[in-house]
Amino acid sequence: MSCAKIMLIRHAERPSADKSIRGVTQEGVQNKEELTVRGWQRAGALARFLAPHDNHFVHPELERPAILFACKAGPAAPSLRPQHSLLPLAELIQTEFNCAYFEGEEEALVHKALSAEGAVLIAWKHRNMHVIANAIPGNETTAFDLVWVFGSRGGSWIFTQVPQLLLAGDRPDVIV
Repeated sequence: MSCAKIMLIRHAERPSADKSIRGVTQEGVQNKEELTVRGWQRAGALARFLAPHDNHFVHPELERPAILFACKAGPAAPSLRPQHSLLPLAELIQTEFNCAYFEGEEEALVHKALSAEGAVLIAWKHRNMHVIANAIPGNETTAFDLVWVFGSRGGSWIFTQVPQLLLAGDRPDVIV
């Protein structure tokens, strides 16, 4: 069996440009490369959104991921937000968590994801989500509160957007 579904999310909430909302570590230490408090809330809520107790998903296109991918932090792009957006889910479902690809290596990431068994979940930076989407064969297609789902059907990939509706203010609509 090979990858039948790729779900793509933007990392959870980041600090504001005016520094009125700051990033913090899990321990509450201020860090500009981290999620905000709201971002940590979303990361925690995503764990049960993508791994519900009863395996009953809020949308039929969602599936429990077999492998997680997140953008690797490095000197040129030190953000930990993509990795930490999936950290609670990774801890909950105890599955492979691959953080080996830097921003700019999206095509290699998709190649690896396509060879994975089962469903894949990718958390990435909004600037390059379209690069990931376009690297999926046959697709030409960002928000904090959406899951992008690519399902394999009959040799082609079908794109669906699923609103998360996890926190107050999350939009019920999709990007047109």
